[in-house]
Amino acid sequence: MAENNTVTMDQLRIGLYVVLDLSWFQHPFAFSQFMIKSEDQIREIRSLGLKTVRYNPALSDLTVRQQPEAAASVASPTADPEFKMEATGPQPAHAISPETNSEILPALAAKRVLVERIRAQREAAARVEHAFVNAAKAIRDIERNLYSDPKETVQQATQLVTQIADSILCAPDLAIHVMGDRTGGEELYFHSLNVAMLSLMIARDLGVPQEVFGALGMGALLHDIGRKEIPDKILLKAEPLNQAERNLYQTHCHFGVEIGRRLQLSKPVLEIIRDHHELFDGTGYPAGLKGDAIGVMPRIVAVANYYDELCNPVDVANALTPHDALSTMFAKLRSKFDPRMLQAFIRCLGVYPPGTIVQLSNGLIAMVATVNTAKPMKPIIVIYDANIPKEESILVDMAREQDLNIAKAIRPAQVPVEIYNYLSPRKRVSYYFDAGKSGQDTVTR
Repeated sequence: MAENNTVTMDQLRIGLYVVLDLSWFQHPFAFSQFMIKSEDQIREIRSLGLKTVRYNPALSDLTVRQQPEAAASVASPTADPEFKMEATGPQPAHAISPETNSEILPALAAKRVLVERIRAQREAAARVEHAFVNAAKAIRDIERNLYSDPKETVQQATQLVTQIADSILCAPDLAIHVMGDRTGGEELYFHSLNVAMLSLMIARDLGVPQEVFGALGMGALLHDIGRKEIPDKILLKAEPLNQAERNLYQTHCHFGVEIGRRLQLSKPVLEIIRDHHELFDGTGYPAGLKGDAIGVMPRIVAVANYYDELCNPVDVANALTPHDALSTMFAKLRSKFDPRMLQAFIRCLGVYPPGTIVQLSNGLIAMVATVNTAKPMKPIIVIYDANIPKEESILVDMAREQDLNIAKAIRPAQVPVEIYNYLSPRKRVSYYFDAGKSGQDTVTR
């Protein structure tokens, strides 16, 4: 923005898109840049002690008529509950304090409320992160002890699946979180956890009978157990497999069924293990089944498994962003999946799944952190702000911001490195869910 794009206090108008050159703590607004929507906002800006304010002509709309009071609202988790301004160090003469101007007290009170809301959001994220790490560790133990103590291992897997399924079923609103970097080093076990969680999420949306959830969760959790019989040089090969290697890799479905039978798993679970790579158009394996010849549960797991493999391939360099993976499945690969399952998946994750970097309608860059499946187009987002440390970044619940929308998804290559590193949660995308409103802990990848 050019330096000479400034206005004096008496030139402020509704429709101007202003940029406040103050720290986030020095003004009562949700953002440091926004379009003026009311005379009250003009009064609040004038009370800040500034002589001029920068504005963006491209984002301004001077044809906007006065709207009802719609002060912006967002807060930083760094503020303490009493909103003491000394938290940011010495303040200039125009810094806000409760004594500065009685006209802006309502806006400051609203910001205090938002500080507490963000504090609660961070506590929920920490709870989910803890549950996620515990679930990943449980899967690690399940896979390690599969042969040495099969009976105990199956009981442990059943307990984990029951916990996750019950939490998903009883949560009034299912919130899907993207996980951060501190995951306890259990990355090898995230795929099984992701597929199980996402499969149960689809089933919940479809209204699958509750008695099916146990078998679906168990099959999704153990869908790849046959890979234990495949050499690591094939499993970990970053380059494309040749035909002989593909043929060998595909036998993991049959190996999985054999292992499942030794573990005395139920027929529906064995069906998922055998058929989770079958595709609706008949191009899958091992039998090339098509359409309704594939069981309902394997069709659900196929969607979750395919998505997670696009996001988290062996070679991280080939990973698609969550948004691109979902777009690819819908636009280019739609025929490969049962339409009902794919549509349910998109309904739950939204067009912008957790982990997607986006540009907002106000020009700011953010990452989708949490999606409420009841309002998938209004997620909780993390805002990029170079003046606020990454670990204290601003969280915005878009469901509470009527004037704020996602304008578009942004590919990582299009984002400056410093912004991507600030927002990106991890190299491998992992989800978990929050059923905290139901009083239960949950795990997601």
